[in-house]
Amino acid sequence: MAPTSTPHTPFGRILTAMVTPFTADGALDLDGAQRLATHLVDAGNDGLVVNGTTGESPTTSDAEKVQLVRAVVEAVGDRAHVIAGAGTNDTRHSTELARLSEQAGAHGLLAVTPYYNKPPQEGLYRHFTAVADATDLPVMLYDIPGRSGVPLETEIIVRLAEHPRIVANKDAKGDLGQASWALSRSGLAWYSGDDMLNLPLLSIGAVGFVSVVGHLVTPELRALAEAYTAGDVAKAAEIHRRLLPVYTGMFRTQGVMTTKAALALQGLPAGPLRLPLVELTPEQTEQLRSDLAAGGVQLPAQTSQLKIHN
Repeated sequence: MAPTSTPHTPFGRILTAMVTPFTADGALDLDGAQRLATHLVDAGNDGLVVNGTTGESPTTSDAEKVQLVRAVVEAVGDRAHVIAGAGTNDTRHSTELARLSEQAGAHGLLAVTPYYNKPPQEGLYRHFTAVADATDLPVMLYDIPGRSGVPLETEIIVRLAEHPRIVANKDAKGDLGQASWALSRSGLAWYSGDDMLNLPLLSIGAVGFVSVVGHLVTPELRALAEAYTAGDVAKAAEIHRRLLPVYTGMFRTQGVMTTKAALALQGLPAGPLRLPLVELTPEQTEQLRSDLAAGGVQLPAQTSQLKIHN
């Protein structure tokens, strides 16, 4: 059974979009995934998104996705919401992934805008409706035109919000004006999907974050959200400013690459990446170390070579 939540925060407030740990030979590391999930929930996450972009979903099989959902639900499903990425650019494939995720025990679904094929807005409406119709799980839309190539326009978000199982939107559009209108008119629970805009999105009504930097600074993200909610905007802004080096450093290059490198620096399960993603160069790793230190992230003493944890 999913952890309790309110209608305004259907998946809690602080969620991390979790990487998928692999073993040294590139296989799925289910033990590492359970250890990482436990660490993240212990750190204060209300939920975890698995099989998303940060989880290298383009290069994991459907069977691996199902195994990962089951493993994470087994590890933390009684303490945190486990949201399964089920979005592809093929509606039939997406609905099948949604059903498989429900069978594996997921508490909700994350459905990204179909990418590469650039469907019209009516196609997006029918796609998301089909995904929402496929299971009894609540659905979070994921609007990220920088990756998908097409935005979810406000009118379509408002129409989709009429579906009883479409309850939230993860906003990585980077447009506070459009977000303001869509949030106001749709009534969806709004989650920041762009860490640099966590605080600005709170200011227009977002209820929480689906974060990448949550792998490293969940307590700080929770403190930021709680300060803002309590009306202490100055404290929230101070935490935001303190985290700027972390936000910047984690996205100097592709976010999965930096996240796995950062986890390795902390001795947490991550493992290698699957091509076409590649490990950071030594120079990039040192820059990341400097960025994280500037943002207050505690790291072990420097070693000559990062270890891959199985």
